[in-house]
Amino acid sequence: MGLKDKISEDLKEAMRAKDPLRRDTVRAIRGAILNAEKEGRREALKDEDILDLIRREAKKRREAAEQFEKGGRPELAEKEKGQLAILEGYLPRQLDRDAIAGVVGPIVDEMGVKGDPAKLGLVMREVMPRLKGKADGKLVNQVVRELIQ
Repeated sequence: MGLKDKISEDLKEAMRAKDPLRRDTVRAIRGAILNAEKEGRREALKDEDILDLIRREAKKRREAAEQFEKGGRPELAEKEKGQLAILEGYLPRQLDRDAIAGVVGPIVDEMGVKGDPAKLGLVMREVMPRLKGKADGKLVNQVVRELIQ
């Protein structure tokens, strides 16, 4: 069963269970998939394309939750966090700080950029293709900054 089929099945289950948060979240994913297919004029998206869509949706939820918390709207922030948790259930497990440092450390040493924060962009350009989809970009950026210092 492909990811698109799993999402459709999860939508049916959420509707049967009368779970509005899950239903609305999965429906949003499904809508994003259908829109992408229409825009690309393709028959069906591959699982990797669908994962990219889900990552974008998760990033939107994460940013919205932060903004709601800053704006003093904890109830809306909680809703966004709930949707984020559902979206993360479809994504592969993300690397933690130590695993990212294990990938970034040798690259920083190889490039010889320790103590030169101006080279951050060069290191990020080398690191991100290796960690694409496996780690959050903000966390990777923090680790790179720490290791360059």
